[in-house]
Amino acid sequence: MSLLRMTQKPISLGDAAKRDVRTQFAALPFRIVQDKVQVLLITSRGTKRWILPKGWPMDGMTPAQSAAEEAFEEAGVKGKAFDICLGVYSYNKVMAGTPDLPCLAMVFPLKVKRVLSEYPEKSERRRKWLPLKQAADKISEPELRAILKGFDPRLLKL
Repeated sequence: MSLLRMTQKPISLGDAAKRDVRTQFAALPFRIVQDKVQVLLITSRGTKRWILPKGWPMDGMTPAQSAAEEAFEEAGVKGKAFDICLGVYSYNKVMAGTPDLPCLAMVFPLKVKRVLSEYPEKSERRRKWLPLKQAADKISEPELRAILKGFDPRLLKL
């Protein structure tokens, strides 16, 4: 049984394949309102484009726990993290004063139970709840768009 209505397509790293590629863990914060799935997107700090909360691996935490911690810090949400990778997407992390850093982000679902009014990166980002299709349309990365479009939380053991 798959949690996605799609399969993972090959990821092209282009010129990044010649450099070190870093791994990050992303949360897909979701909730169900009136039988409709909504996901929470946030803005990136630099370009202000719509993204998922994500970050580096954390010592002593599983990938899903690391993603959940990033969702708290960047989006102000807490909930149940699932140890199921929904898929992987690639992007270039823009860092001031250094070349872009190629990253692969693994996506883990997070069923949101609490939305906090205060959280560490509140002043640096916007957040917005959107239906899956609308959220996917706001995402730049094609692999992540496909993950969002194919996500079906009914297949999780909620």
